[in-house]
Amino acid sequence: MRSSNLFVQYDIYHMQVMEGDIARSLQKHLSRIAHVQLADNPGRNEPGTGEINYPFLFRHLDAIGYRGWVGCEYKPRTTTIEGLGWHAALTADT
Repeated sequence: MRSSNLFVQYDIYHMQVMEGDIARSLQKHLSRIAHVQLADNPGRNEPGTGEINYPFLFRHLDAIGYRGWVGCEYKPRTTTIEGLGWHAALTADT
């Protein structure tokens, strides 16, 4: 039975590692996603340190109408304070 109040957490890092094609799978499963979790690949570090195009994904989430939560679960490459600079740098053009 399908529950109307059951949603999933979409982990961008793990989806990139396991399947790739993040934008398409976000759009395909949008109605069941209530939380997006992020980290970059490789290394599970902050966005902007690896291969995932986060500025594109942030614009895509807006374009497809995502209105859920976005959370971070990454290991800063240096310090926590320095690791927080990714947000301003990657969202400047979104």
